[in-house]
Amino acid sequence: MGKVKAKKHLGQHFLNDQSIAQRIVESLTYPPESVLEVGPGMGVLTSFLVKRPTINLKLIEIDTESVDYLTEHFAKLKTNIIFGDFLKLDLNELFQQPISLIGNFPYNISGPIFFKVFENRHLIPQVVGMLQKEVAERIAAGPGTKTYGVLSVLLQAFYDIEYLFTVEPDVFIPPPKVRSGVIRLVRNQTEKLPCDEVLFVKVVKAIFNQRRKAIRNSLKSIDFNKEAMSDHDFLTRRPEQMSVADFITLTQLIQANPSLPNQE
Repeated sequence: MGKVKAKKHLGQHFLNDQSIAQRIVESLTYPPESVLEVGPGMGVLTSFLVKRPTINLKLIEIDTESVDYLTEHFAKLKTNIIFGDFLKLDLNELFQQPISLIGNFPYNISGPIFFKVFENRHLIPQVVGMLQKEVAERIAAGPGTKTYGVLSVLLQAFYDIEYLFTVEPDVFIPPPKVRSGVIRLVRNQTEKLPCDEVLFVKVVKAIFNQRRKAIRNSLKSIDFNKEAMSDHDFLTRRPEQMSVADFITLTQLIQANPSLPNQE
């Protein structure tokens, strides 16, 4: 079988540089037992992953042509290739032990991929991924930057995140119109936040959905006693002025000040 044709609707851009592929695989910081490669395409990362014999490697690929290619070129992995959509995959059902993720993630679904990582943080100790540079920077961004946002806060609550390096468009077939960035996420020591985690997510999303407003105005959709907190410093800040710890404290304050009866 010849080369796989890149499909625009799947956001496919095949990495064509062996040294970069090797560098991405070597960015897995410790030898994880189980690794799931997302969207392996023609197996440029796979070819380096299979050289690490301690890894229990699985691949998930949505493109039938790529699945055929991988089955032919990596015959030993035949039973480890999952034909399907990573975003629809039930990781808890498929994996009973921690699984590290790696991949050249399609640009058009990189945001949803990382929301899925957040939702499955108990199962995913590490992620090494290449994605659109702006999205990679957003995930790794700290407070005080314009790129700091929902994914920055949610993921940094549970992961130590590093922006590793930038990849130019000319090493892909076909070349994308934007630069790429490689990032690494490694689980931190936080097992559970000291606040209601569902409310934490709701608060973070509400605030960044109206990022140009002061937090007081962004929280109108959240039900709590706004009068009791009317003088709090947090309410006058902008979203990018809040650290992860600040968002946790704010969530705790909202929990401690429930809405009064008949209060709008």
